[in-house]
Amino acid sequence: MLSIALITSITCALPGIFLVLRGVALMSDAISHAILLGIVIMFMLVQSLNSPLLIIGAALAGIVTVVATELLIATDQLKKDAAISLIFPVMFSIAVILINTYLCNIHIDIDMVLLGELAYAPFYRLIVNGIDCGPWALWTMSVLLVINILFIYLNYKELMITIFDNTYAQVSGFKPRVWYYGLMILVSLTCVGAFDVMGSIVVVALMITPAATALLYVQTVPAMIYNTVLLAIVAAIGGYWFAYSTDVSIAGSITLISGILFIIVLFYAAIFRSQSISSRSARYPLILDTICVWLLHNKNKSTSDTIAQALYLNNAPVQHLLHQGIKDGLLKESDGYFYLTSWGNKYAQRIQKS
Repeated sequence: MLSIALITSITCALPGIFLVLRGVALMSDAISHAILLGIVIMFMLVQSLNSPLLIIGAALAGIVTVVATELLIATDQLKKDAAISLIFPVMFSIAVILINTYLCNIHIDIDMVLLGELAYAPFYRLIVNGIDCGPWALWTMSVLLVINILFIYLNYKELMITIFDNTYAQVSGFKPRVWYYGLMILVSLTCVGAFDVMGSIVVVALMITPAATALLYVQTVPAMIYNTVLLAIVAAIGGYWFAYSTDVSIAGSITLISGILFIIVLFYAAIFRSQSISSRSARYPLILDTICVWLLHNKNKSTSDTIAQALYLNNAPVQHLLHQGIKDGLLKESDGYFYLTSWGNKYAQRIQKS
C-alpha cells in the first residue's frame, strides 16, 4: 500500500505544478469531479464495472469539462474561476443523481467516490496468464507516472513558454491552446487513474497542495519540481504511517499531512522573508531601492537602458545595481529584460510603504 501511495502522490503532484503556475488549480477539482459522470454514463452503456471503456468515458468527461470551460471563458461574460466553478458542479450533480436513481444496486458508493480508500487497492490484482503481477493500481499509476515524466521532460520548453509568455509563444508558433489542452488531457488521465485509489477530493489535494507549498519558498521551476516531488513523498510516507498508527483513512491522512506541511512552510516562509527583508534593507543602495519600486509600478518589459532613462541615471551604474539585485534575489533577468522576483516584489512594497 505504501508503494501505491508514493507513486500516486508523485503522479498527481507533477501535473499539479503546471496547474499552479498557470493559475488554474481549480481545474483539477473540476476534472476530478466531472470524470464521475463519464464513468456512470459509460457503465450504463456497457453494464460492466471492469470494462476499460469506463476509463475512456472518464477521460472524455474530463476533456469535455475543459472544452466547455474554455467556451464559457471565450464569451467574455465570465472569468476563468467562475466558468470552472459553473461546469463541474453540474456534471458531478448529474452523476450523483444517475447513481441514486438508476444504479442504486451497483457498488458505486458516493463516500468512496469522494474520499476513496487506499486500503482496498491491493485486493484488485493484475493477473496475466494465471500469474499474479501485483495490485492493478500499482501498475496503472506507474504507467501514468512514466507518461507524466516523459511529457514534462520532452515538452518542458513549450510548457514554460506558453505559461510565462503567452504572447511570445503565439508569435513563435508554439500554439498555446494546443499545449494547454495537452496539459489538461494529462491532468484528466491522472485524475482517472488516481480516482479509484484516492477519490476525487484527495486527488485534488495531492495535485495542488505540494506544488502550492513548494511555490512558497522556491525561485525557479526546476527547484519547484524537485521540491514538489519531495513534499509529495513526505506526505505519502507520513500519511501512511499516521493512518497505520491511528487506524484511519490512508488517503485522508496523506491529505492531512500535506495540509500540515503547507501551514508550516507558510508560517516559516513569512517569518523568514520578513526578517530577510528587514535585515537587507539597511545595506541595499538607495538607487537599487528606487529601481525596485519603479519596476513594481512598471510591469512592461524593462531593459537597463529603459530603467536608466526613466530614472535619469547613467547606464553603467544601473547595470551594476541590477546585477547586484539579481545576486541578492530581488531581480531576475530574461533575454535582457529585468523583472522583480516574488521576494523583490515584497521588498519593493515594503520600501514604498516606508
